[in-house]
Amino acid sequence: MTTIDVQGVLQEVHEAVSPLIGSGSVAEYIPRLAAVSPEHFGMAVTTIDGERFSVGDAATEFSIQSISKVFALALVISADGDEIWRRVGREPSGAAFDSLAQLERTRGIPRNPFVNAGALVVTDQLLSLSDGGSPVLDLLRAESGNDDLAVDALTAASELAHGDRSHATAFLLRSFGNLAGDVDSVIDAYVQQCSIAISCGDLATAGLFLARDGIRADGTRLLTDSQAKRVNAVMLTSGFYDAAGEFAYRVGLPGKSGVGGGILAIVPDVGAICVWGPGLDASGNSLIGVAALDELTTRTGWSIF
Repeated sequence: MTTIDVQGVLQEVHEAVSPLIGSGSVAEYIPRLAAVSPEHFGMAVTTIDGERFSVGDAATEFSIQSISKVFALALVISADGDEIWRRVGREPSGAAFDSLAQLERTRGIPRNPFVNAGALVVTDQLLSLSDGGSPVLDLLRAESGNDDLAVDALTAASELAHGDRSHATAFLLRSFGNLAGDVDSVIDAYVQQCSIAISCGDLATAGLFLARDGIRADGTRLLTDSQAKRVNAVMLTSGFYDAAGEFAYRVGLPGKSGVGGGILAIVPDVGAICVWGPGLDASGNSLIGVAALDELTTRTGWSIF
């Protein structure tokens, strides 16, 4: 696919960011995540022609958290076209990912599908379109080729036990007429998808359909070219809470972070990258993960700009 020595570059990146291993703070508001050691770092690249490269703890599973929102959004768009955009905006939030004040100001229309309120609306829509089961988990298994992927039950229980703000968000959405399903059912489905355990290697492979203009691993189409472009666009503008501009400036790729310390980044027509480091910055993004992607894109020239 390229003359770049990707494995060599990954090793250089690992060495460059190694002083940052352990930096940042783990997500303390979810006890299961608070117990994860910040001393981990893993990074993986999977290309559209099947090459896989990795370094560090790339085979260690971690909690996918908000990165799952990308896959839920893709499933909803695949099944229902642009209908979701009647209920959710496409603008950066400029506020905390769990802000209730912003949702009040926008009269129940979340700013984008990647803040918590927007993800709850997407989950609500996905539940109305599916016949039960776990569609996000099924998609991740199929695209990664790993049928053993599963929900971490302890993480899900931990999140549900400390989910007052998510419930408050769901009830506020419902008060504005923007949540059709039962609140507990929507919250449970949302928490289940966020609690999927996955490795960098599997997550990078699962995200390849966004680098292939919507084409899945089996050659079928999940999204049209236009839909894949637009999902990538929303990832670029809104995938990193209130630090999306900083990520675009430093990395120059569509991406989505999660408070489990993972980041999925897409290089259109080249491949997908996943990096994991549990220590978060003040915005809730992996501190070492952003630094590693900055190093990688600088050394490879991979960027949409």
